[in-house]
Amino acid sequence: MNEPGKSDHPITVLLGPRATDDSVAIWRVCVANQWPVHRIQAWRVPDALRSLQSTIIIYGEPLFAEAVADQIDLTLLEPSIDWLTTVPPKYLSREIDFMTLGSARLLDSPAFLKPADGKIFEPRVYTTGRDLPSEEQVDQDIPVLRSGIMDFRLEVRCFVLDRHIMTMSPYWREGELARSDNDQWPFLPGEETEVRTFAESILSDTAASLPPACTLDVGRTHQGTWAIIEANPCWGAGLYGCDPSKVLQTIQAAIVPRSEITASHRPWIAKRRSA
Repeated sequence: MNEPGKSDHPITVLLGPRATDDSVAIWRVCVANQWPVHRIQAWRVPDALRSLQSTIIIYGEPLFAEAVADQIDLTLLEPSIDWLTTVPPKYLSREIDFMTLGSARLLDSPAFLKPADGKIFEPRVYTTGRDLPSEEQVDQDIPVLRSGIMDFRLEVRCFVLDRHIMTMSPYWREGELARSDNDQWPFLPGEETEVRTFAESILSDTAASLPPACTLDVGRTHQGTWAIIEANPCWGAGLYGCDPSKVLQTIQAAIVPRSEITASHRPWIAKRRSA
């Protein structure tokens, strides 16, 4: 029971109350491997679980994961919200700026705009900043990422642990989910080699800083160019066709007891979200 990350303590997995396809996949792997797994109702960790001498893995939406981690003195790690602006430009194939929503509302040319954190407004191409939600709807001080417009024809999720790809899956192809009729998420011939080559070039470059564990999404344009799409916390990421057992190994490295936080963890401590 020392899998998935081969720790000295048994593993206990905590899931959110809502049974999504992804959380069910995680549940099934836990049951198959005899790892204790619990759905946390009302986001409250039962007293019996608080005192366990166990390595805790949390999987669920960000607010749930944060609430549960707070109750059992754990710290969540994730890429910083401005991470894309720190990446060497050769891996992006576009300009990316970090700004406030108020500044983004002043833009007068088309750009892809998204909240730097959360889902406060719809990420998409906006013709001008005037098309963004008004100040009456969304506060002007929230952080926003402005990106040059990209036409990604293939998008792939990689779960990354210590700069190594643990598992990966296509999730978007030619404008729709990359899910097949038989409920699989297959790579087409040549795709897996291409994405692995590109992703590993990023992971081997120390100029591209990364937390101990996260997801890295990369995409291929209609011209065949590969670029980073974004990086996100692994403890709340969709699985698509990724191996749930490898996902759990990845998540384990992104959840650290507060008493064990080191200087290397601090740049990646998840910022507190508001409900």
